[in-house]
Amino acid sequence: MSLDLSDDDRRLLGLWAGNCAERVLPLFEARAPGDTRPREAIEVLRGFALGGKRTARLRTVAWAAFAAAREVGDPVANAAARAAGYAAGIAYIHALATPHQVNHVLGPAISQAQARELAAGDDPAAGDEEIRWAIEHASPAVREIVRRLPVGNHPCRTRRSALLRQLEAGLRG
Repeated sequence: MSLDLSDDDRRLLGLWAGNCAERVLPLFEARAPGDTRPREAIEVLRGFALGGKRTARLRTVAWAAFAAAREVGDPVANAAARAAGYAAGIAYIHALATPHQVNHVLGPAISQAQARELAAGDDPAAGDEEIRWAIEHASPAVREIVRRLPVGNHPCRTRRSALLRQLEAGLRG
């Protein structure tokens, strides 16, 4: 099954995703000073989101942000860098309508919430607050795009899946 997903849709999602990731970027930079890969991923994404072309550079900086996440050795910084990697990857989400796509689209906000929650000593209230922020800052257009995606299948076995369910419900509501 195919989903009608345009580059303009990807740009709208990218702006929102970049804003989510940017909120926790200081958590990464405090733990990995001098590693600019997550920041660069967000900056390159913004160029695309503001009308630039979808180039291979977006993939490169997304993978670099994920590499920074793997290499940092700190769970807070890992989650913050993953938020940037997921955000940059938004430009390349495919138009195949699968519940898995929801994970890609919402990954930046979920990682944002996880980073904040971990930074607060595993306080779920901190993650819930970030989810509320992400919902409140999603434009009507972003919400409409999410509504076009298949509903995700997220059994609440992990905190990440609970955050994902909360975010998806808020964006679809």
